[in-house]
Amino acid sequence: MIYIVSQLFRAYTIALVIYVLMSWFPGAYQTKLGEFLGKIINPYLDLFNFIPPIANISFAPLVAIFALQFIQRGLIYLMVLLGLY
Repeated sequence: MIYIVSQLFRAYTIALVIYVLMSWFPGAYQTKLGEFLGKIINPYLDLFNFIPPIANISFAPLVAIFALQFIQRGLIYLMVLLGLY
């Protein structure tokens, strides 16, 4: 069970990184992959829009990845405490 949860968080983190890197390519968000990733990534990424960009560089995705890792570790810790291996 812990392995499955870890893999799901890893997949979401990879999707988040791919979505952020797509901003370097013009028109990438209008592709099928860009639209799909936008639907699953934007609701989570919108939680971090309160972080102001510095020199036109947004650090919200970086904070979002750190938060995702924190949530993953907390969830796995709870699963271990509850004995849900």
